[in-house]
Amino acid sequence: MTNDLDFILEHYKNPQNFGHLDKPDIVHEEGNPSCGDQIRIELKVENDRIADIRFSGKGCAISQAAASIFTEEIKGKTLEEVKNFDKQKMLDLLGIEISGMRMKCAMLALKIVKVGAYGLAAWRDEDE
Repeated sequence: MTNDLDFILEHYKNPQNFGHLDKPDIVHEEGNPSCGDQIRIELKVENDRIADIRFSGKGCAISQAAASIFTEEIKGKTLEEVKNFDKQKMLDLLGIEISGMRMKCAMLALKIVKVGAYGLAAWRDEDE
């Protein structure tokens, strides 16, 4: 568990893909009012594949680390692969147990990409 927690803290302190893209194809931003997290994700798509991705924002360690880890994971993947990415895959990526209070923090980046790329129908929030 310590190594997994260190992994989360490393991504929080040194996030990957943090910043902005020049002329992104898809931009979507959302927040988590219960925690104050705010994340904006920008995607560059070429041939239905995520050519580049960046995120910006602020929030708790879980939301920011999850955004960093998730953007690393989906860079280079097809939009179809991302569409099939689900809550369990995200939890597996994070590698730590996420409490009910932190679930929205952990899923925020996934939600933003799915809603931004496919619209609201692509996101089914099991907690609401």
